[in-house]
Amino acid sequence: MTTTPDILCIGSVLWDVIGRAASHMRVGSDVPGRITRLPGGVAMNIAMTLRRFGMTPALLTAIGRDAEGDDLMAEAARMGMVCDHIYRSDDLPTDVYMAIEGANGLIAAIADAHSLEAAGQKILTPLADGKLGSDAAPFHGPVALDGNLTEELLQDIAKSPLFARADLRVAPASPGKAERLLALLGHPSATFYVNLEEAGLLCQTRFDDSAVAAAALIARGAHRVLVTDGGNSASEGTAGDIITQTPPAVMVTRVTGAGDTFMAAHIASEAHGVDRAAALTRALNAAATYVSGETPL
Repeated sequence: MTTTPDILCIGSVLWDVIGRAASHMRVGSDVPGRITRLPGGVAMNIAMTLRRFGMTPALLTAIGRDAEGDDLMAEAARMGMVCDHIYRSDDLPTDVYMAIEGANGLIAAIADAHSLEAAGQKILTPLADGKLGSDAAPFHGPVALDGNLTEELLQDIAKSPLFARADLRVAPASPGKAERLLALLGHPSATFYVNLEEAGLLCQTRFDDSAVAAAALIARGAHRVLVTDGGNSASEGTAGDIITQTPPAVMVTRVTGAGDTFMAAHIASEAHGVDRAAALTRALNAAATYVSGETPL
């Protein structure tokens, strides 16, 4: 029997291949460290944190029918995610993300989400064929969208009746893909989760603090925004109503997935009825704990 999900996570589900070193690194560095392969991708990272908060996410993504894809499906099912609606491709390989991290943070990363992009609308089929919804009875509940989807698909989602009743929670996959989200800026139920750099890209400028960035995004048409700035203050709000908090200071041991952890913790907090100030606090605490290395991957 198929489990009913609390939330849909739509976007990249792939393998993260992460090399971490304890030393500071620069371009050309060759240092000892550890290399791990773990389930990742924005949608998967969000889903993993949602599970830790007691929610049951369903994944809508593309995963290849290869050995890597079979392993990834098995791992997602083991963690308690609903995998019944994942599009499995016979001719597209399972996507992968590769990153190098040093003591001074992320050095470089490459996200190969070409299979997700190629699958396009196919990953949304369960929202139209009655399994999760239809045009006449669209899915009603929270939906986490990530910027690894193509700009064309995000434009379709912005005007699709399949998302007319959804509580959209939107995040860029990276600063390099932030501008893909412009299509959703005017959506009446979309909440944007961006960092300071991504906010600047969406507004075609640079910001010095999260509150100014949040106000600018709202002025550009965003319904609701959350803007983070690493260890500096983060802001959440809608038009004329912005709150700002400072995250706890911690020793940073990892950065990949921190923004996804923040977003998922915030979504789960609100799903459990926590007020907006407390939800922002819980999300900042969860992200700080994550980057300190205290939360299991």
